[in-house]
Amino acid sequence: MPAAPAVTAPTDTSAARGPLVSWLAVTALTLGIFSIVTTEILPIGLLTAIAADFRVSDGTAGLMMTLPGLLAAVAAPTVTVATARLDRRLMLGALTLLLALANFLAAAAPLYWLVLLSRVLVGITIGGFWSIGVGLADRLVRPESAPRATALIFSAVPLGSVLGVPAGTFLGDLAGWRAAFLAMGILTTAVLVMLMLLLPPLPAVRPTRLTALRALLRGARVRFSLLTTFLIVLAHFGAYTYVTPFLGEVTRVGPGLVTVFLLVYGAAGVLGNFLGGAAVARRPRATFGAAAGALSGATLLLPVFGRWEPGAIALLIVWGLAYGAVPVSSQTWFARSAPRSPEAASVLFTASFQATISLGALAGGLVVDRASPSAVMMLGGATAALMAVTVWRHRAGRAG
Repeated sequence: MPAAPAVTAPTDTSAARGPLVSWLAVTALTLGIFSIVTTEILPIGLLTAIAADFRVSDGTAGLMMTLPGLLAAVAAPTVTVATARLDRRLMLGALTLLLALANFLAAAAPLYWLVLLSRVLVGITIGGFWSIGVGLADRLVRPESAPRATALIFSAVPLGSVLGVPAGTFLGDLAGWRAAFLAMGILTTAVLVMLMLLLPPLPAVRPTRLTALRALLRGARVRFSLLTTFLIVLAHFGAYTYVTPFLGEVTRVGPGLVTVFLLVYGAAGVLGNFLGGAAVARRPRATFGAAAGALSGATLLLPVFGRWEPGAIALLIVWGLAYGAVPVSSQTWFARSAPRSPEAASVLFTASFQATISLGALAGGLVVDRASPSAVMMLGGATAALMAVTVWRHRAGRAG
């Protein structure tokens, strides 16, 4: 997940509200991000079951990942600019309500096109909530606590993979895939109540304008950051979206073990996030290149060694460690490429990141339907290798 734009100027509300209430507000915002991340990637663990229920191919089922990313890419700048003068608390509440409705719609949908409609709503929520919400930490707590509050909010991203997706997959195995979406709808409703009770009024200031976004695209370093992020996110989501069919068809593990494998992958991703965060500040190019190389190696070797359970789980650990470092690495590169326009840069980054998730899932779906899950892994690995080579050849001073 990309970094969030701070589309509002810092306005301290913590002094009047007290530290406990302020941190509860940060917690509510964190749970909102957790709900969004989990809902967005929940279909990865349930892909095979949903495809079988609606009698569609795995590639067609992958549209559940394609649509949210595409809509989020459009919603990030559109919602941010269109609602620039509205209270951020009310906007977050409206977007969270939309997410809850999307989950309930997916849980009850009798036809596949209704599931896809629910994913459109998810995409709008992702783009809007990320662009508005996760830059609010410095308005909820005292300035000296803002870095810790921001870290807490961003911890929801790996936790969505570590806890949300495996838990949803496990629940889907026990009670059907619809139960997983129903549970997410209930959780999101609870988060909505928390946001409305705990967040203070947050009037918008310093709105981001489209002219600022266009100006960024003229910079060579910004374009290079977009290119590298595009390649690695395309490689990852093109392959990872179809990891469940791979584990079922190639590794031949049952649904219960798929949940375990995804949990192990997610735990490795959390570790990779912390390791990448520690290394990227000192050596961003080396960290980013190493992550891309490790991701490439893991996915390229999966069709060979992933036929056996020990080989598959070992490579998933490497994959998780590698991709865990990707968001923080790409975020750092992008921030350094546009140091004078952090707000507009983050909106642009969010849009491009989500658009690439969509393209990756779509490309992977076309390959898996016309070839096999192993071919998807090979293509993802080749794309990641191209990104690693691009990074290592880069010679733009500060960016590396």
